[in-house]
Amino acid sequence: MKITASMVKELRERTGSGMMECKKALQEAEGNIDTAIENMRKAGLAKADKKSSRVAAEGRVAVEMSADGKSAVVLEMNCETDFVSGGDEFMSFVTAAAKTALANRPADVAALSAMQLDGSDETVESVRQAMVAKIGENIQLRRFVIVDTEKGAFGSYSHGTRMAVLVEMQSGKDDLINADLIKDVAMHIAASNPLCVSEADVPTEVLEKEKEILRAQALESGKPADIVEKMLTGRIRKYLSEITLLGQPFVKDPDKTIATLLADAGAEVTRFVRYEVGEGIEKKQENFADEVMAQVNG
Repeated sequence: MKITASMVKELRERTGSGMMECKKALQEAEGNIDTAIENMRKAGLAKADKKSSRVAAEGRVAVEMSADGKSAVVLEMNCETDFVSGGDEFMSFVTAAAKTALANRPADVAALSAMQLDGSDETVESVRQAMVAKIGENIQLRRFVIVDTEKGAFGSYSHGTRMAVLVEMQSGKDDLINADLIKDVAMHIAASNPLCVSEADVPTEVLEKEKEILRAQALESGKPADIVEKMLTGRIRKYLSEITLLGQPFVKDPDKTIATLLADAGAEVTRFVRYEVGEGIEKKQENFADEVMAQVNG
């Protein structure tokens, strides 16, 4: 049977699914829309697609390390409410997805989604769709990063389930990394949110934009150009100390910087990853008073 555009349109309107999914479902159902809907519901596509546009800014961050401690993954999975993020099923899914990523080293989220989920005979994506259909919330695998080290060691710190920090540290004194030190540094990163490790790592565009802002502020003072440049130099130095890990005062002992802390221990932080659930996702702001009034007036 020929599948027409109007048939696809009707199925899309009734299920909220994508055009290609609808066309495929109609082809498999030989044009019977009711059969197509039943098949799609069984697969979880209808509900999953319909909820895919809803904001998912809650969720969990998971950290998994390899048995030899030389590889690690940090992964964020999102959902709509903290009620779901705290459930055992969601927690297990996030952990399994992280283990899948670490074991298979996919290139991106799409590749990971197509892989067989750890401990399951289904793919990450099919399990996600089934959970959306069952739980009734939008669930999204947002991001992950896999890191490796040769001479260093990894340490991590998790603040509940909403934030996780992974730190790679090397020691110049011996092969042993102080576990308490690396955890303290990870905890500091969680609290202070540095942009990068050192001044050399600050992106050029970030630094130039800040210089432009600070120069404009200094010029408003009406001081001579040479004084403005001196002011700018001081302010940039302060800015760099605020955004770089090494320049920040250690949260447990503000009298010393992280650079001093590491130097005293003969250690070096080569990189870190800091994931916080929902960062960068624009959340819809609900105004319930306005909503009630709109209903009254409507």
